[in-house]
Parts: sequence; C-alpha cells; structure tokens
Amino acid sequence: MRITKGTAAAMGFSLGVLLSAAIVVLFAAAAQFIAPDIVPESVPSSAPEISASEPSEEPASSAPEESEPDLSEPAQVIVYDGELELPIEGATGYAAAAIGMYAEPAGEGELLITLSPGQAFVITGERGGWWQVRMDGLTGWVRHDSCLINLPDVIPSIVYRNTNASASLFRSSGREIPGITGQALYDASSYNARFGYETCNMAVLYATAKKLADAQDRALADGYTLVLYEGFRPYQTQIAVAEALSALAETDETVRSGIVSEPWSINWFIATGVSSHQWGYAVDVSLARVTAVEQETCGPYVYTRVTGCEELEMPTAMHELSSAAASLTQPVASTNLTAWQEVSPAPAMTEAALALRGYCTAAGLTPLASEWWHFNDLDRMVIVGESWREDFTLAENVSEEIAAE
Repeated sequence: MRITKGTAAAMGFSLGVLLSAAIVVLFAAAAQFIAPDIVPESVPSSAPEISASEPSEEPASSAPEESEPDLSEPAQVIVYDGELELPIEGATGYAAAAIGMYAEPAGEGELLITLSPGQAFVITGERGGWWQVRMDGLTGWVRHDSCLINLPDVIPSIVYRNTNASASLFRSSGREIPGITGQALYDASSYNARFGYETCNMAVLYATAKKLADAQDRALADGYTLVLYEGFRPYQTQIAVAEALSALAETDETVRSGIVSEPWSINWFIATGVSSHQWGYAVDVSLARVTAVEQETCGPYVYTRVTGCEELEMPTAMHELSSAAASLTQPVASTNLTAWQEVSPAPAMTEAALALRGYCTAAGLTPLASEWWHFNDLDRMVIVGESWREDFTLAENVSEEIAAE
C-alpha cells in the first residue's frame, strides 16, 4: 500500500512543520505497513517536553524583536500517481535484444543507432509503445517491449537481494554445487544517482515491472513485502549452473534423484538453454513480514522504503534445485496461463508460500510447477532469435536524479 494522496498533502508544509510532523508520519506509516502481529516500538520525541504551566527562566522582554517573515516556498511532497512507485523518467533501461533507436517514435524518421543487448540508457519519456531515451549524448526512441527496466529505480519498496551477484545460494538436495554455491556469478551492482547510494541492477521487461508493482502493493497492504532475488539472469550464468548441476548429479546419487525422479527432470530446475530469465519476464521472489519502514524522497516524490523485515518460512531455502522445492504435485505446461490452477499445491507448500503465490497471481504472474519462488509473466512470452542468447550483464547504472518540479 502506498502513501495516500491525503498523507502527501499533509506533508506539504514548510520545512519546520515537516520536521516536527515526521514522527507522526513515520508512526502512521509503520502502522500502515507492518504486519498486524508486529507491535511497533514507541518513537521517542527528539525534542524535550516542556510543560505549559512551568514559567520560563528567561525574563520577559519589554519589546520583543520582530522576526522576518518566512517568504520561502513550502516544501512540496508528492505521491507519484502511476502504475509504478516512481516515474520512469530518469530510470535506467536496457536493450533486451539488438534494437533500433529512431529519431521519432513508431519507427519513424532516421535510424540513429542499433543498440546492443544489455546496452544501458536513461529513459526520458514515453509515448505509446515507445520510450524516449538518451545514451552517450544521443536522444531517440526505442520500442519498450524489447527493453528491460531497472526495478529499484521504479519500485523502491521491494527488498532486493540478488545473491547470484554476491554469494549464490544455488544448492541441490542441500549439497553445494561446485564452482557455483557461494560465488558471485555476475556483476550487478553500482552507484545509483537517483537515490545517492549503491543499488543492485535488477531488471525485467517494462510490462512485467508493472505486475510486480501490483503484487508488491497487495503484499504491503497486508504488512508484507516481496523479497526479490533475481530478475534478468545472464545466459552464461544460466549455462554455468546447468552444467555444474549436471556434473554433480553424475557423481552424487542424492542430487541425481532429486532432479530426475519422475515426474521431474533437470530442466524443471535449471534450464539447459535460454530461459525466461534471459527473456526478462521471470522473477525469483520470496515474502517477508515488514518490521520497519521509512518514508524517503526522490526528487519531489515520496516513497516507502522497507528498512526491516523477516523472511517467512518457505518449503525450502531459496534456489534449492530439487523436487523438494516444487510448488505443485505434478508438472504442468510452463507456457500455459491457467494450467497450474487445475493441480493441487505440493504438500510442502507453506502458508507463506501460498500467500506469495496469491499476491503474484492476483497481479497476473504465473507460478512455475517446480519452484515455489519462480513466477513468469506469460503475457510477455515471445518467440525470440539468437540475439537473446548473447552474453551480457547489467553491470551499468545510468539513472539520474528526478528534477524537482
């Protein structure tokens, strides 16, 4: 749940009043976002309490000085009114394939340049199915259905934990996967000028980002938050994990049994070719109870940042590649929007895992039968060429500050 417009209006006071009201705003936000069974601690006042009945020790002035009137404009706090939590202008986008940048939208005008897969740019506007973008001093238009958008730039309330870019959690039947578990599998972190600190670069297709914002809104309304572990995954990483798991299964019977026992096969747990992660319409996500939030600003906009949370019990640890992680009792076509509804949940599915599924499916995402954490945006599923298999990472962040209005 985002801050209401009424809350935003109440926050649009002068700087002095805004500071004095900060405690009330934070307490109200905490009550709004923290799960019902979490009791927020009382917030101490930063100013000493002064009783109105106690006389001041200072002698009364016979002629109080006149203070200069404060003619400065009151600080304006705005809640962004859109499908995402912050506007796309100034956010980082990435070409998901080799795409053209044109002088005008709808492919009209001169072809200015062809962007390479993974190439980063600043989004500066939108018209229909096109983004206006800027890159290396060149401004033009690209089709946004072939582009990824950096999620922390536009949905900052989600908790981002890209462990594959720091210390991978991939295991199988509890066994470490040699060369994978505990390793940084790719680079996906950089300074983000939009917020003034380092963030991970975690991206999905634009339409998929809107569905994630919807799912997060639903979770926050109940006092929970999505914890996003991965969106886009480099093709090289995908293949490296698949090859390492296959090699381990050849020497470890426990691992082999966990990934090839009927009705499952290794491809249900790690695709041995290009996957929905490379296409940009898949996410690996968990759910946590919110324990603390802060209201922060980005340019003229206010947004919620979850500063404390407790992940809930799930069927397995994140990225446990075995049948223990299955969300359904049997496989269903991963390209079918509704087939999962005809099959019972796996016995190991916890209440939290079912709640996570509820938030995601209500927003239009489809669960994967073999992994409780994996959801696809099948509306974005497309037939792609070899350009999507090119090896690239999202190591660059070119986001910009949002200009005050």
